[in-house]
Amino acid sequence: MSISVSLTDSRARVGVWLIGARGSVATTVVAGCAAVTAGLQAPVGMVTETAPFAGSGLPALSSLVFGGHDTLDCPLPKRAEALAAGGVLPHGLPEAIAADLAAADAEIKPGGPLPGDTRRPDELIDAFAADIRDFVRRHGLARAVVVNVASTEPVAAGPDLPSSSLYAAAALRAGCPYVNFTPSTGLHHPALADAAVTSGLPYAGRDGKTGQTLLRSVLGPMFAQRALAVRAWSGTNLLGGGDGAALADPAAAAAKNAGKERVLTDTLGTTPEGRTHIDDVPALGDWKTAWDHITFDGFLGTRMTLQTTWQGCDSALAAPLVLDLARLTARAHEAGLTGPLTELGFYFKDPVGDAPSALGAQYEVLTGFAERLRTHAADHGGDAEGAR
Repeated sequence: MSISVSLTDSRARVGVWLIGARGSVATTVVAGCAAVTAGLQAPVGMVTETAPFAGSGLPALSSLVFGGHDTLDCPLPKRAEALAAGGVLPHGLPEAIAADLAAADAEIKPGGPLPGDTRRPDELIDAFAADIRDFVRRHGLARAVVVNVASTEPVAAGPDLPSSSLYAAAALRAGCPYVNFTPSTGLHHPALADAAVTSGLPYAGRDGKTGQTLLRSVLGPMFAQRALAVRAWSGTNLLGGGDGAALADPAAAAAKNAGKERVLTDTLGTTPEGRTHIDDVPALGDWKTAWDHITFDGFLGTRMTLQTTWQGCDSALAAPLVLDLARLTARAHEAGLTGPLTELGFYFKDPVGDAPSALGAQYEVLTGFAERLRTHAADHGGDAEGAR
């Protein structure tokens, strides 16, 4: 699919196609974008709304058009009402942005494969890609970014493509950049390696860094830089909602924990004792608690400990990052970038490509990327940023 419209045209609109479009994260993304665009809420948590990204040519939030795939049939307005009742969205917000929620919900197509679906993988990929192309065509979009925010699936085994990889292949087939915000396989499947290279599209992932691992990517470098010897690092996560239910599957939890533990190995230069556990606590809903217990040695072998507690709302932590990633990836596509966007490692537990693991170093790379985009925008006569 060839699209000639440039983001330097302030009228250009950009699609955000969400896999898992009726889940809590996707609903918060749509609601949050509408609320910020309308001036009802400030863009708290959105890194792309901070000073280093001014003039980088990012698409305005008001230019984003939402759609997606899901296997659920609960309409977005009703999902938003439930999130407001649970304290995830501000009271009264679903009513204030009802038209935006309804418009996005009308663009959600059935996902799959569902039980009893006899279509072959290539037929499913074609169907998903056709949905995305039709979305782009009907709305006259400059481009669309496909973002996977669906529940975590077990680690793929064997040659068959899991659902996340079917959607990733569909994104490539539709000519769209792809972002995997989950630890699911997505483009990491060996069968998609050649397609990712030959597509000429940018892609990013995987597994958004929103809580415990975000903190680890700060604390790990601190211990290493202060020459303190970490002996053990153990963690526990209490999760509710869809993620908690999905991660109750040991295979799915293993995919999630691999990224958490890799950050420690990369930043400490060694693998400490201890494990990370994930427990499903349905009563928590969209909220999560993460505990870490760190044992380390100081001068003269003095044994010390650090304990941390992170309590947050998963959707409210993830949604601004998804909006950041959609804008940055769309801008990278407009600028002609291809392949893995290692510069976006700041957002992920398991970044694609060769990227640092320490948050400070990742932030420096990200702001350097913003400067590159700013230079490109200046060289091409302007940018797409403007009023939200």
